[in-house]
Amino acid sequence: MNPLNPKNLLLTQWTALKPVAKQKHFLIHRVIQPEWPSDPIERVELEAVFSKATRVIAWRELQDDDDWRQGWF
Repeated sequence: MNPLNPKNLLLTQWTALKPVAKQKHFLIHRVIQPEWPSDPIERVELEAVFSKATRVIAWRELQDDDDWRQGWF
């Protein structure tokens, strides 16, 4: 399991180990701030490097070593 801090995820690079629609390499484009500042950060927006398509996921999904690796492989 990757130790991550959601505040430090902006502009980090990720590789999907199970690519969908040939989208394998991603960049964290935006950390979505909660409505209330006292609430924890829950979601991030990923941008596919090749297609520039974006999707929102829970940042905790990135801790799954079976699905994601930090950096581009």
